[in-house]
Amino acid sequence: MSSEFSLIERYFAQPAAALHASTPQGKEPKATLGIGDDCALLAPRRGMQLAISTDMLVSGRHFFPNVSPWKLGYKALAVNLSDLAAMGARPRAFTLGLSMPDANDRWLESFSEGLFHIARQFDCELIGGDTTSGPHVSICITVFGDVPQNRALRRDSAHPGDDIWVSGTLGNARAGLGIRRGEWSMDGGAAESAMIQSLEQPEPRVALGIALRGVAHAALDISDGLAGDLVHILKRSKVRASVNIDLVPRSEAVAAMPAEMQLQCVLAGGDDYELCFTAPAEARPKIERIAKRLKVPLTCIGTIHNLAAPGDTPAIDWRGNNGPVLFRVKGFDHFHAD
Repeated sequence: MSSEFSLIERYFAQPAAALHASTPQGKEPKATLGIGDDCALLAPRRGMQLAISTDMLVSGRHFFPNVSPWKLGYKALAVNLSDLAAMGARPRAFTLGLSMPDANDRWLESFSEGLFHIARQFDCELIGGDTTSGPHVSICITVFGDVPQNRALRRDSAHPGDDIWVSGTLGNARAGLGIRRGEWSMDGGAAESAMIQSLEQPEPRVALGIALRGVAHAALDISDGLAGDLVHILKRSKVRASVNIDLVPRSEAVAAMPAEMQLQCVLAGGDDYELCFTAPAEARPKIERIAKRLKVPLTCIGTIHNLAAPGDTPAIDWRGNNGPVLFRVKGFDHFHAD
């Protein structure tokens, strides 16, 4: 049985040290002091603010117990990097808290490989953390990023008249979850594989978030479904929104699903980790150039409005090409999930 310190040394300290050693000459190191002491030391960079986010993944709640440990390691960091993307922050470093029933060497080796695969992809260094024994696998990651002073994309900055945009397509991850749960079946071909891939290996839109600094007013990442997450912007900004459901982008496979299943996946599914942001109408040419440069589809789906009257509730008016759509749909709730 591996001890806590031998486990850290074998699976987590050495890859992080290799990442640090490979830092190009003249490039500023991520941390003043990393793994090996009671605390890591991370100095703010000149002209920058530290963006910090923490996410937990719990077996049976956020991932299936039999999921590939490589994919789990990848996703555990990916969802945190998505939070940095939503703020327009560049990834810098992260810490890892890991609880598991026993130190399974094969599982840990695969998990750490997936974790460091995406860490290298986004130049984000592991600088500390903790491991312990527990009844289930639980993962807690805190990620740190740099964003210029007063340039962070926030939830409280949407303006009436802003366009509402989303990146990529929505619904694939929830469709993949439905396949994994046995709620519905696909043809078992490329479409099904793509849906499960979207669920298990989301792509953080870090480059997009950085490109939107000074262009977008407000932003967040879609982790719990568009219907639930967009409301967070509305509440913080004290505004309303109108959204055309028919404009919300979805893959061909999701578009081929029955209408009710489509709405469940596209509006309330969660786990998409695409960005939803608001921007003034005059920024449309800039946004189109960003989409072309980054090769990321960006779709305008609605508009931000003033509240109708003092005390009015921030909410979304759902519409389709043929007029208002009357239904209620909610995003994912971590304490009341299906």
